[in-house]
Amino acid sequence: MSPRRSLVLVAALLAAASAWFLREPLRRAVHPLTLAMGARATIDERVAEYGPGAHARLAPDLERVALTWPPQSLVLVGLKRERELRVFANDGSGARLLRTYPVLAASGASGPKLREGDRQVPEGEYGIEALNPNSRFHLALRVAYPNAADLEQAHIDGRTELGSDIMIHGGSASIGCLALGDEAIEELFVLAAATGIERVRVLLCPHDLRVAAPPAEVVAAQPWMAARYAELASRLRELPDR
Repeated sequence: MSPRRSLVLVAALLAAASAWFLREPLRRAVHPLTLAMGARATIDERVAEYGPGAHARLAPDLERVALTWPPQSLVLVGLKRERELRVFANDGSGARLLRTYPVLAASGASGPKLREGDRQVPEGEYGIEALNPNSRFHLALRVAYPNAADLEQAHIDGRTELGSDIMIHGGSASIGCLALGDEAIEELFVLAAATGIERVRVLLCPHDLRVAAPPAEVVAAQPWMAARYAELASRLRELPDR
């Protein structure tokens, strides 16, 4: 081999080696990130994973209330004082109380959420805007807070930064959200996915307004809450006692 060809070959080998040494650390850095991204589950994958167990646990209650699966609509009633989340399901033949879950953790007191960081669970009627299959609290349903009424009242009051990320989730710790525990959120997640989140309503109340008057101290501090509590009481009266 001529000296010139030897020099060209050595240069090519050095270039290839340099490329490998530059690429390999990058590959090692990117690979764990790729794995982490790939490990994120979809809603369908979570339903497939947790659905059989959730169905088995729900089966006695589905039979008790003679509910045809899947429900056509759901109403979730969160009661702060009672520390309960009541699940009403309707398959087209009327709403029935399917399950009552204890709320394992929630911060704040009676009264609406007014601003970010006040640690309050909102009060009012809300939708569910998303299911989170990769929540750090196992699984989660994202409440559509703030709603139009919250935004309108905040504009009147001159309030900004109302907060967000209000969840119904698993685990047993929460600030401004409702923690139900992992098995309960699996059942609720599967129920909401089967029903369709656009057909899930959430009523967040200080207590059962059918059996006790609204909290006077809240109405005194926020007079506009009187109308909201009356609307919540009306929605609750549309639901069966059991």
